[in-house]
Amino acid sequence: MDGSTIDVSPRAVEGGNGVAWWSEAWALFMRTPLLWIVLAILLFIIMVVLGFIPLVGALAAVLLLPVFVGGWMLAARKVEQGGALEVGDLFTCFQGERLTPLLVVGALLLAGTVVIGLVVGALGLGAVFGGVVGAVNHSSGGVLAALGASLFAGLVAVVLGLLLTMVSWFAPGLVVFRAVPPVEALKISFAACLKNIVPFLVWGVIYLIAAFVASIPLGLGWILLGPLTILAAYASYKDVFGTPA
Repeated sequence: MDGSTIDVSPRAVEGGNGVAWWSEAWALFMRTPLLWIVLAILLFIIMVVLGFIPLVGALAAVLLLPVFVGGWMLAARKVEQGGALEVGDLFTCFQGERLTPLLVVGALLLAGTVVIGLVVGALGLGAVFGGVVGAVNHSSGGVLAALGASLFAGLVAVVLGLLLTMVSWFAPGLVVFRAVPPVEALKISFAACLKNIVPFLVWGVIYLIAAFVASIPLGLGWILLGPLTILAAYASYKDVFGTPA
């Protein structure tokens, strides 16, 4: 892999860089917009097909996602350096020495997803039980307590989901560009996100607005927002860790 001796210490960037990541993603997208959209649709179809496979498909989707993202990162660097984007670039990391560490990253994220599901499921089940007991006993206090427990379960889901996103955000890039071992890549990713929480908050606000707009016309806007999001991840990686060689 590339640059295994390069320092992988993340640097802190200014809050306004969260806006710049979007503008850089757009500039990179506009170099070959049609093919980026084709790659996004292809990835979406693969994930949907996997989703139709009971249980195993959903697990496989989480497991393979870092492999696809790693390929996307390499494709972004390729286009940035003047190369021609190809459909096969989406599958670049399914061969060679990058596959195993990216699968390990996927397995760790899968484990984290399962733990979050179990925790939130247990909290939600407790809220439902409390609501039923309150309704049977005609206790408004019990029902309100159950509602509060439901809201708490939702909050826990959001917080844990954000933490998992921080752990995974830079991990594929660190694996494919810096040959960082999977567990270490997850740790560095979390530290880098924590160190740059302000630009990520700025980026996130723009993402939420864009996601709302993209969802209005039958969700068709996601054809554009999907590839832009991953390209923004590449832009943020460059900003925090330096341009990949």
